Amino acid sequence: MTNRISILIFFLIISLQLDAQSSQTRGFINANDYGFSPDSSGISNTKMLQKVVDQGGTIIVSQKGEYKVSGTILMGSNTSLEFGKGVWLKKTDENGSFSHVLLNKGALTKTYDEHITVKGLNLIVNGVDKWLDIVYGLRGQLAFFYVKDLKIQNFRCYDLTKMQFGIHVCTFEDLSIDDVIIYGEKDGIHLGRGKRFAIRDGVFQTFDDAIALNAHDYATSNPEMGWIEDGIIENCHDLNAENTTGYFCRILAGGWIDWKPGMEVQQSDAVVSDGRIYRVQAEPDGKIYTSTTKPSHTTGSKILDGINWGVVQDHVTYTAGVRNVVFRDIFLSKPRTAFSVHFDNDKFSRSYYPGAEIPMQEQLHFDNIKVLYEDAKNLISIGTPIDVITISNSSLNNNKIHIYGNSTLDSYLKTQINIYGTTFRKKGEMELLSNSIKGKEVLLKTSSSIELHDNFTAKVIPGEGTIKIQSDLTGLRE
Repeated sequence: MTNRISILIFFLIISLQLDAQSSQTRGFINANDYGFSPDSSGISNTKMLQKVVDQGGTIIVSQKGEYKVSGTILMGSNTSLEFGKGVWLKKTDENGSFSHVLLNKGALTKTYDEHITVKGLNLIVNGVDKWLDIVYGLRGQLAFFYVKDLKIQNFRCYDLTKMQFGIHVCTFEDLSIDDVIIYGEKDGIHLGRGKRFAIRDGVFQTFDDAIALNAHDYATSNPEMGWIEDGIIENCHDLNAENTTGYFCRILAGGWIDWKPGMEVQQSDAVVSDGRIYRVQAEPDGKIYTSTTKPSHTTGSKILDGINWGVVQDHVTYTAGVRNVVFRDIFLSKPRTAFSVHFDNDKFSRSYYPGAEIPMQEQLHFDNIKVLYEDAKNLISIGTPIDVITISNSSLNNNKIHIYGNSTLDSYLKTQINIYGTTFRKKGEMELLSNSIKGKEVLLKTSSSIELHDNFTAKVIPGEGTIKIQSDLTGLRE
């Protein structure tokens, strides 16, 4: 009997080895052949999947089922992880709570990983939510930091909790996110600094932002700061929900200065010192600190004058913002401000430090934006300097553009707004544009407009600024 069992075990091992070799000769590795299983524990599955992913190449999970995972899977360059239909990953706390399901290896050393694909991932968060974990400021269920040529396709998640974003990518080049459905309580897709990106075919029902382009951010919500540029966001739906905060898209800018003795700082403030950017990492309690000791450590965090200074990045810039981004084919069912272009200025973060270089956000284009609700909500709320806003081929109801400021910035510079080929559905009078910044100069142009109702009329409110108008709309045309 013992000999028979030994023979059976021998042939079983040979069979598994042949299956694994067969997968490799077919040009991919099937993780199921290596013990990744719906029947295994989260601890076992995490170890098995990590071993497979470490080999690189194309890894598939073909067997349908719900797979427990209890830790972060680290992905390296030249790796594609593809999940078959009916495959779900479910976070479990067998090893305690953890943050990221997937994270690139270079995030740990600020070394770029390249050519990574994640396809077909269905994720169950299962209440396992940890907002600060491996990399300070990185909070995504799928998290990538220092990455080039990243593709995320066919992602599904219906239970985001209060602390973590669905997808979080920062310091990137050439990013493609395509075909996602994300529901829950936090941001669906959250980007930090990077360039050349596309977000397509998204359905969102999120309590907080559907999409966040946060070039500046809370210290706890992005690991680095800088410009987000040269991108397109298209064919996305913001579904209605009973409760909400945030926006369809949050667009954050910021500016900071060189460290100087005696400067006053608060939570999330940034300074440049010795060729690095440091940030205050403190409690969001509104406390103001006086800094008399220059931060100069090269890694981690250090307490100086009672201030916890964290090293953020070696890439020095004094401004952050968003430029050259197109929003196209956006369907808005949730009654909230759709696009907010602003600075933070609260106990969590002060995006603009008084006296810093003015960050001019540039050339945001909104094409075929469809407002599907009847409430009076801002289409675009603008609280930063921006050079040009273009709205084209859209359908608006009672949805104005609102320009406002705060006491931290001396000048908001000139803004040009061009609206063409757009349908105005409001019955009666519509407030199209309002301004509350003293001395603000705006040039508003509208052309090829369609007024759906005979009694439609548009008006603008310049406040203490100046609005120059060239318009074909009733109430504005000469």
